[in-house]
Amino acid sequence: MTVMKTYRNKGAIGALLDEYEKSIAELKACINDISNTDLIKIVDPVTKDKDCVSIQAILCHVVRAGYYYADAIRNHQGESVVYKQSDIKSSIAEYKKGLDKMFEYNVQLFKDYPNLKLEESRESKKIKSAWGQTYDTEQLLEHAIVHVLRHRRQIERFLLILNSK
Repeated sequence: MTVMKTYRNKGAIGALLDEYEKSIAELKACINDISNTDLIKIVDPVTKDKDCVSIQAILCHVVRAGYYYADAIRNHQGESVVYKQSDIKSSIAEYKKGLDKMFEYNVQLFKDYPNLKLEESRESKKIKSAWGQTYDTEQLLEHAIVHVLRHRRQIERFLLILNSK
């Protein structure tokens, strides 16, 4: 049986949002059966990146970063948005809700700015990220999608470690 997929009809913006939503759905499927105990376990005690020591830390980072990308674009449009701080949650259900809210916040960005220019070739007009890289809107959203994918993969690897013990 073939399942019909509904796609957004907004050209490149629709494609970016569809792929972002898909990456989040894959992440949510990956974390679906994680216990609250495994959520908080330190899996990588040697990393210097505090956002990568546990599944909880990774998920907290992914949600916060998802807001960051939208806020960076909003600030670039002239708003004065304060970046969201980490919001540590104690269950997978809470993180799944957090991921959904974060994604809806990104969807709202395009409702608020329906004519947002995605591509920008002039370096002076690009968005400078907190880590020093510069992006146009499209590149920043592509980064946001791959960010979710990279951390989904990291969680899959953490689950292999947790399940081998």
